[in-house]
Amino acid sequence: MIKLAIDCFGGDHSPEANVKGALIALKSLPDLFLVLTGDEEKIRRELDGKDFDPARIEVINAPKVIGCDETPTVAIRQKKDSSLMRAIELLRTDESVHGIVTIGSTGALVAAATLRVGRIPGVKRPAFCPILPTMDGGIVGVCDSGANVDVSVQMLRQFAVMGSLYLECAYGIERPRVALLNIGVEAEKGDELRKAAYPALSETEGVNFVGNMESRDLLSGGYDLVVTDGFAGNVLIKSTEGACLEMLKKLKKDICSRTINKIGALLMKRMFDEEKRFMDYRNYGGSVLLGCKKIVVKGHGSSNDAAVAKCIEQAYRMQAADLTEKTAQGIAAIAPEAE
Repeated sequence: MIKLAIDCFGGDHSPEANVKGALIALKSLPDLFLVLTGDEEKIRRELDGKDFDPARIEVINAPKVIGCDETPTVAIRQKKDSSLMRAIELLRTDESVHGIVTIGSTGALVAAATLRVGRIPGVKRPAFCPILPTMDGGIVGVCDSGANVDVSVQMLRQFAVMGSLYLECAYGIERPRVALLNIGVEAEKGDELRKAAYPALSETEGVNFVGNMESRDLLSGGYDLVVTDGFAGNVLIKSTEGACLEMLKKLKKDICSRTINKIGALLMKRMFDEEKRFMDYRNYGGSVLLGCKKIVVKGHGSSNDAAVAKCIEQAYRMQAADLTEKTAQGIAAIAPEAE
């Protein structure tokens, strides 16, 4: 039995999306048990009349919600009875709870997971690793994507190890191809950090380092994991997503500009629907906070029920593959070299 805590508030469509997503996950994963935290009355209202096994769900009342506009460190101290903090405390104190899924405040989650749940021994900083689709039908992870603005060479090595193990355990990718985000593919390119990181990554045990990657190649399918600092990683992801969304808007505008274009679009509707699904982040789950002692998954704040279910499935797969223990072993293997 895999037991996960689900923070049912903090998102744009909470608690409806959280509860419905939890029920979808329960149907597809027979050995899954979920603890739902949040305003119990509202959660029960969402569960009312739904088809599910009550023996596989527990509801814990946590009436408060941490907003995304609140200072994370203050909020986690003052709102201990919030849906997020009750889930975090379960993760910290209950050995039977393996992970948490939330679509609430990112800052509060990082602070709470780091300070309350703790890091795997040897891990310098936990790092976010979201997944994006590639042009060849695969996926690519970016680690880090916002948890750590300033990083060291050692941290980049750890991101590479943790990200590689994540892709292997959760997605079955053997020997993930790891690249370092840079301004050119040549080994001597970049600032002092990137120049020092290149040989260090090349020598890191358990990492299939294939060299530098320019940002334009993120979705090419040539890489499985991109390692970078959180500032550059966040800009990379948001720039890519933004460019794709603007292109879709431009395409829609051009289609609507002429009758003949509309007729052509109608004939190609199935293809357009497939492209829309391909580019929808909600079909790829959430961003995993790697390096914590237990599984932590952060979904997008606007997630619908299907996206929440994907996040829960991510957490389930990681626990089923014993990712935390494997990460501890991977970090320990490079610790002597990294000191």
